[in-house]
Amino acid sequence: MRRDISFSSKGLRCFGWLYVPDNLAAGSKAPAIVMAHGFSAVKEMYLDRFAEKFVAAGFVTLVFDYRCFGKSEGEPRGQLFPYEQHEDYRNAISWLAEQPEADSKRIGVWGTSFSGGHVIHLAAIDRRIKAVVAQIPAILSGETRRNDDPIRFEQGGRFLLQDRIDRYKTGTVSYMKVIAPPGEPCALATADAYDWFVEGAKIAPDWFNGVTFESMELIREYDASRYIGFVAPTPLLMIAAEQDSLIPTRHAAQVFEGAGEPKELILLPCGHFDLYCTEPWFSRASGAAVEWFAKHL
Repeated sequence: MRRDISFSSKGLRCFGWLYVPDNLAAGSKAPAIVMAHGFSAVKEMYLDRFAEKFVAAGFVTLVFDYRCFGKSEGEPRGQLFPYEQHEDYRNAISWLAEQPEADSKRIGVWGTSFSGGHVIHLAAIDRRIKAVVAQIPAILSGETRRNDDPIRFEQGGRFLLQDRIDRYKTGTVSYMKVIAPPGEPCALATADAYDWFVEGAKIAPDWFNGVTFESMELIREYDASRYIGFVAPTPLLMIAAEQDSLIPTRHAAQVFEGAGEPKELILLPCGHFDLYCTEPWFSRASGAAVEWFAKHL
C-alpha cells in the first residue's frame, strides 16, 4: 500500500510516498528504509520501482523529494545545497520513526548518484541509521575534480566566482541547465544523462531542468568521501557501475577501501543510468539492496 505524505523540514513541507507492506499485521512494526533521488531528480523518476521491491520484501519505505524539488516546498526552485538535503534526509528519518508501522530501531537509508554520497555521510554521523546502500554514489572531491580536468575546474571556478559577485550586487538567482543538447553548457554533459532525463521528464512533470549557480558553487566544496572511514560499524553496501560516465569506477573503488567492516562492493558491467530501468541491471541492483537490508536491519 502506498499513500501520499508530507513532513516538515526547516519550516517547509517535503512531500513523498509511504509504502507499507500489505501483509503487515495490525499493531506490528517492520524495519524501514528512507530514500531520495540524485542530482536534481525527483521521486517519479523510477524510485517507485525500487520502493516496490523493498515493500514487497517487508520493509516500510519512505520516498521523498528534497526542499525546492518536485512537489516539495521551497524557493528558489532548483536550489541544491548538499547539507540542506542532508537535513531533509534526517528529518525524514525523524518523521518515519514516529509512524506506527515503522520499527524506529531498524531504519536504513538508500541513496543513488548524488544521494549515494549523502547516505555515506549521513551513516557516519547519524547512528539511528542501521544499514546503508549507496548506489553509484557521487563521491568526487574537489581535489579529484581538479586532478581529472584542471583547466575545466579552474574555468568553472572563475565563472562561479563572477556569479557570486553578481549575486551580491543584484540578488539575482541564475541557473545552469542540468542537461542540454550537445554543445550547450550544462551540469551533466554526457549523452546518457541527456537521454535519461529526457525520458524521465515524461513521467515526472514536476522535474525542473535547472540548478542555481550558487548550488554549483557549494557542490564543488562538497566531499562525502571524507566520511567513509566513520561509517563503520554501520553496514555499508556500495553498488558501482563499471561503465559509469559520471562517477569513474576507480574513484568509487578507492573510496570504498577506506570504509570499515561490515562492507561490500558490487561492480556491475553497465552504465550509470542503466541501474534505474534497464535489465538485468535494475534487478541485480535492487535485489542486492533488498538482501543487504534483510541481512542487517
